[in-house]
Amino acid sequence: MSQYSHRPSSAPNSRGEVGEGVGYVNPPGWSADLKHEELLDSLKGQVEITPSLPQDESRKAQLNAAVIIPIWIALSSMVILYNKYLYTNLAYPYPVFITAYHLGCAAIGTRILRVTTNLLDGLDKIEMTRELYFKSILPIGVLFSGSLILSNTAYLTLSVSFIQMLKAFTPVAILLISAAFKLQMLNSRLILIVLLISIGCALAAYGELNFEMFGFICQASAVAFESSRLVMIQILLQGLKMDPLVSLYYYAPVCAIINALFIPFIEGFAPFRHFLRIGPLIMLSNAAVAFGLNVAAVFLIGVAGGLVLTLAGVFKDILLISSSCIFFGSPITPIQIFGYSLALGGLMAYKTSSSK
Repeated sequence: MSQYSHRPSSAPNSRGEVGEGVGYVNPPGWSADLKHEELLDSLKGQVEITPSLPQDESRKAQLNAAVIIPIWIALSSMVILYNKYLYTNLAYPYPVFITAYHLGCAAIGTRILRVTTNLLDGLDKIEMTRELYFKSILPIGVLFSGSLILSNTAYLTLSVSFIQMLKAFTPVAILLISAAFKLQMLNSRLILIVLLISIGCALAAYGELNFEMFGFICQASAVAFESSRLVMIQILLQGLKMDPLVSLYYYAPVCAIINALFIPFIEGFAPFRHFLRIGPLIMLSNAAVAFGLNVAAVFLIGVAGGLVLTLAGVFKDILLISSSCIFFGSPITPIQIFGYSLALGGLMAYKTSSSK
């Protein structure tokens, strides 16, 4: 759905968002010298997966990196393209319903995995109290829901390629919010990186031929919500050990309910009337791909380092932009290519800086 190291391990971030699938991880107690590295790693994977925590590797089967990384890239790309196809080609423009539907399926799926596999054994290490749930999980879930709804709404009017370019601004948003909360000190190098990424994203927006203000505002707001969510995870859930599925186990139910409450006011009963027209095969496979992305993330976090995941995320974004041009006929201008290249350069500079 809405599709997301600390070395020991690092998880990609989609954003997430359901446009990219739903996968969200709560970070561990981050040390100061790893803080901005982990914030960046939390972005790569855009269905929005936040950094995952050290796992008991002996209890989970491990796949070779050469196998799981292509699977993660394929699933992450498929979720976004599948949702875009559903919204536009199949004329099912109901992102709030799709978001709630994905989260509802994720809530059911994680509970099935809990009783049938050991993928959610991390739950045994967490003492989830009522106070912790309402003071931490619930507010983060509200930000989660806002990010998913806004991001998926943007897909109704903006191209996949343009949205991927705008998402390159997310590291900047996280750095600025972290600085505002005094979690991150901005040195001269980071300020230059912020400027480089910002200029790149501005050029990408300036060069967009099919610019639509409503979609742009939705995506910019989604970036703000998602960045705030990641920072709030660091503040409110510091020290808790949650991998992507454990995190989803807690967030999916409350976020599905929150999103469902908006359906009557935003989309009415139209999503339910047209559900049968789309057919159960498409709807179930759409949710299955989104959930599969989260399962893939569990295996991914133990087999690749932070830089490898960053490069995989960049490759995925380039693949998505190319696929958007091929399958949806989205035009890309030279100034957008130049701007996005600047943003990617800033992203890599940020990663290499944080790895030192």
